[in-house]
Amino acid sequence: MPNMSLKKVDMPIQDPIERRSNFDEVALGYTKEQAMEEAERCLHCPTKPCVSGCPVSVNIPDFILAVKEGNFEKAYHIIRETSSLPAVCGRVCPQETQCERQCVRGKKGESVAIGRLERFVADWYRENVKEEIQAPDSNGHKVAVVGAGPAGLTCAGDLAKKGYQVSVFEALHVAGGVLMYGIPEFRLPKKIVQHEIDGLRQMGVDIETNVVIGRSESVDDLFAQGYEAVFVGSGAGLPNFMGMPGENLKGVYSANEFLTRCNLMKAYRDGVDTPIQHAKRAVIVGGGNVAMDAARCAKRLGVEEVTIVYRRSMEELPARKEEVEHAMEEGIEFRLLTNPVQVLGDEEGWVKGIECVKMELGEPDASGRRRPIEIPGSNFVIDIDCMIMAIGTSPNPLIRSTTKGLETNRKGCLITDENGLTTREGVYAGGDAVTGAATVILAMGAGKVGAAAIDEYISEK
Repeated sequence: MPNMSLKKVDMPIQDPIERRSNFDEVALGYTKEQAMEEAERCLHCPTKPCVSGCPVSVNIPDFILAVKEGNFEKAYHIIRETSSLPAVCGRVCPQETQCERQCVRGKKGESVAIGRLERFVADWYRENVKEEIQAPDSNGHKVAVVGAGPAGLTCAGDLAKKGYQVSVFEALHVAGGVLMYGIPEFRLPKKIVQHEIDGLRQMGVDIETNVVIGRSESVDDLFAQGYEAVFVGSGAGLPNFMGMPGENLKGVYSANEFLTRCNLMKAYRDGVDTPIQHAKRAVIVGGGNVAMDAARCAKRLGVEEVTIVYRRSMEELPARKEEVEHAMEEGIEFRLLTNPVQVLGDEEGWVKGIECVKMELGEPDASGRRRPIEIPGSNFVIDIDCMIMAIGTSPNPLIRSTTKGLETNRKGCLITDENGLTTREGVYAGGDAVTGAATVILAMGAGKVGAAAIDEYISEK
């Protein structure tokens, strides 16, 4: 008989006052007993609506059944059939808008905590099973992957399982992409990402760091070296700005730079010489997960007043509900229906304030959200000494500008068909380089699609 509780089993979390001053993981994960209790809430619907909500089609009811029976190893292998990064997805996927949104239990009460269960299974397996990963027999074909983020790593893993010799070329000094430089330690511990990357290496994937394709070598060079196909998963690392006066003052950061210093360069650790500003009052412009991450990092670095400025209302805020709740618990202030118009500086060129206007919501725009409209004469100033712009990112133009025959749309995103094939034969792409900034799981889904298409392309050749 399923457990018919209307509520999910609560996830234990770190106390908000304590966690504001450390970078340890906030959500602590289920115990064995909590996981099995939550798994009993699954109705095992014959139509499996939750699976249709998963971009990589994890067999959700079957893995949950294995958890309910206490067979966590079996549960892990079911997830791994389709997902190459379960410990990551269990933490950072927006399950509430994907698998959990389709869950029948969510019609009356709360959906099954699919994400929490996935995280539990992956963590249990990593802590309890010494896995010997065997590299599959080689099929003699070589494929190159550009970028070691979620799309590239997933594509590489799927191809390696089929015996391809895969080389991944990563521009930074560490593999992982946004999982390493963007998402903070307190949401996604880096040792977990590293564990997944080590697993790919054991499968025979060659990961080369500090290689900037488009600079040190081009896509054409890769074909000349005998690679039969190239997958471009280079992400969207180019920060957007608003183009308002004063944006180039000292103390104004892109969220990319701020988070990279913090997460990848470990600026929060004692004894690390990564420079980062120790501000007193910071404003973060934007309302997505990246804005929440930047605000919560700033708080942990000792910034006394951290304020998020967003031009719409709480209803339209794109960040995950859980991230917003955690930010509020940690004492981050939200100034909604507010938009910056200029950054004010002192004599030395440092930011000292931000002039904002109040907004009201009009009719819905193309995104389906109500359009923010300026209220004339409502200007006011917030005193600050640091400002972080978190209003999205675009793909870096390097690869398209150095590769003949690659077409992009007006936003600089690579144009592909439904199989990830770009406008050039043998070159596939996926993730943020194609969609613009999106989610980890959508990038992974694109990596899977690309891998399947590359396999078909080379097999047919």
